[in-house]
Amino acid sequence: RKMKIFLLLLLFLCEAQSRATSRPNFVVLIADDLGIGDPGCYGNKTLRTPNIDGLAKGGVKLTQHLAASPLCTPSRAALMTGRYSIRSGMASRSRVGVFLFSASSGGLPSSEITFAKLLKTQGYATALIGKWHLGIHCHNKTDFCHHPLNHGFDYFHGLPVTNLRDCKPGHGTVFMSGIRLLVFIPLQVIAIALLTLAVLKWLGLCHVPPAVFFCLIFLAALILASLLCFLHYFRPLNCFLVRNYNITQQPLSYDNLTQRLTEDASQFIRRNAKKPFLLVMSYLHVHTALFASKDFAGKSQHGIYGDAVEEMDWSVGQIMNVLEELSLANDTLVYFTSDQGAHVEEVTSRGEVHGGSNGIYKGGKANNWEGGIRVPGLLRWPGVLQAGLEIHEPTTNMDIFPTVVKLAGSPLPEDRIIDGRDLMPLLLGKRQRSEHEFLFHYCNFYLNAVRWHPPNSTSIWKAFFFTPKFAPEGANGCFPTHVCLCYGHFVTHHHPPLLFDLSKDPRERNPVSPTTEPRFQEILETMQRAVDRHAQTVQRVPNQLSLGNILWKPWLQMCCSSFFSLSCQCDQETQDGPVSH
Repeated sequence: RKMKIFLLLLLFLCEAQSRATSRPNFVVLIADDLGIGDPGCYGNKTLRTPNIDGLAKGGVKLTQHLAASPLCTPSRAALMTGRYSIRSGMASRSRVGVFLFSASSGGLPSSEITFAKLLKTQGYATALIGKWHLGIHCHNKTDFCHHPLNHGFDYFHGLPVTNLRDCKPGHGTVFMSGIRLLVFIPLQVIAIALLTLAVLKWLGLCHVPPAVFFCLIFLAALILASLLCFLHYFRPLNCFLVRNYNITQQPLSYDNLTQRLTEDASQFIRRNAKKPFLLVMSYLHVHTALFASKDFAGKSQHGIYGDAVEEMDWSVGQIMNVLEELSLANDTLVYFTSDQGAHVEEVTSRGEVHGGSNGIYKGGKANNWEGGIRVPGLLRWPGVLQAGLEIHEPTTNMDIFPTVVKLAGSPLPEDRIIDGRDLMPLLLGKRQRSEHEFLFHYCNFYLNAVRWHPPNSTSIWKAFFFTPKFAPEGANGCFPTHVCLCYGHFVTHHHPPLLFDLSKDPRERNPVSPTTEPRFQEILETMQRAVDRHAQTVQRVPNQLSLGNILWKPWLQMCCSSFFSLSCQCDQETQDGPVSH
C-alpha cells in the first residue's frame, strides 16, 4: 500500500512538473483601488467575495504582495513591463501623477516591452478588456503610439483613460482643488477689485474709466464660462469606450457595464480556446465613480462600494466558469491583484465612504505606507500550484512579467533591466525566500522608501526617507488634497530615515531607534548602499507625465461625431444583455 501511495505521489509530481513546463494560458485580473482588507480571503467578514476567495482556496495567496507604485498609471506601467515606472518615464515630478485627459500626448513609450508583446511573438492571442490608463496618442490622433494594440494586444475593449467621478453625472468632480485655484480665487480677486474701485469712485477719490469695470466683468464672465464648458464637456471628451481603434460609446454608460465587459472577456476565451491566450481583465471597479448594476445595487453591507466589489467578484466567477466549461482551468494560470491600496480619502460630502479597506495597514492609495502598496496577490493553476498555500515573502506586481514570459517560452529582454523576478520557483517550493532582497518604493518620481529582507533573517526592514503629512491631524490620509503628494511642504523628510521592522510592526506604528535596535546604524548603511547601487541603474528618460504631456490637446481628441460641435455622442454598445448568477 505504501508503494502505491509513493507511486501515485511520484506520478502527481511528474505531472505537475510536466504541466509547469508546458505553455499555459494566462488570465490576469486587475482590480482598481481594491484594498487588501476587502476580499474575504484576506480577512474581511462582511463583504461577499466567494469567487476571489476561491482563487485563494484553490491556489496560492501572497500575503506580502506589493504594488510597484501606489498610484494607477505608474503601477500599471510597472506591472506591464516588469520595471520600476521611473525607468519608462511614467513617474511624475509634479502634483499630477496620472493621465487625466484622453487627449494627452504622454504614455507608455513604444520602446517599452510589455509581457503581451512577448507573448504575441510566441503565438499567443492577447486581449486587454477594461481600463488601460497608459496613454493613447503622441503627435496626432491617428498614430495610436501608446495604444494597447501598439503594446502587444490583439484586441482592446474598454476605457482608454480612467474612471473618474466626473464620468458619472451627480457624483462631483476630482478637479475641485484646481477649480478653487484657477476659478474661485481669481473670481474673488476680481470681485474685491470691482468693489474697491466702485467705492473709490463713489467717494470721489479716483477716476475709474467705465472700460476698467467692463474688462473686469468680462474677465469674470470668461472664467466662469470656461468653468461651465469644462464641467459640461469633460465627460464626453474623456469618458468613452473603445473597441480596438474605434469609439463604441461616448460618453460611456454605466448600465450593465461590468456585464458587457465580462461577456466580451468570456467570448475572447471561447474564440481562442484551441490556442494559447493571454487575457488581461482590467476592472473599472472599484475606482470612483462607483457603480453597480440593478442585480447588485443595494445588496451589500457596505453601500455602493460593497455593491461594486461584489459585482466585480461575480465577474471573476463568470470568467472562471468559462474556463471550467471549456476544460481550460487546469491549463490556465490565473493571477488576481489590485493596482494599489484602497483610496481612504474617498468620502463624499454627505459622509459616505467610497473607498475600501486596507485592513490593519496604515495609509492608502498614493502613499507608500503598507496600506498604499500591500495588495491582494492570488495565483491559481490547478495541478501545478498547491491549493491553499500561503507565502509570506516580499513579492511585487512587477514579478508577473518574468513569470508569464518564461512560462510562455520567451526569453527575457537582455537590453534592459527587468526588476521583477520569476515567481515560479517560490510558488513551487523550489525556493523558500523571495529573490527580492531589496525593493524600492517610489512616490511618483521620488524614491520614498526602501525595503530589505536580509538573508538568514526573519526581519523585513523598511526605511522611509520622507513621509506624507496626513491631514487633518490624526487622520489616516491627506484629505485636503484628496491624495497625498510627494514633495515640498506636503512631506516630512527624515534624517536619519524612519526605520521599521515589518515582521514585528506591520502597522508601522513604532519606528526603531539606536536605543531599541543595536544594529540601527548598520542596517541603515546597508540599505543606503543598496539605494546607491539602484540609483546608478536609473537612466534619465523623457518624462511622460510632464505638464506638456498631460495637458489636453484638441488635435489629439478622439470623437465619434463632429468634434467642432463637441457633442461627441454615439452608442454602439449593447446595454441589456442577460445576467446569470
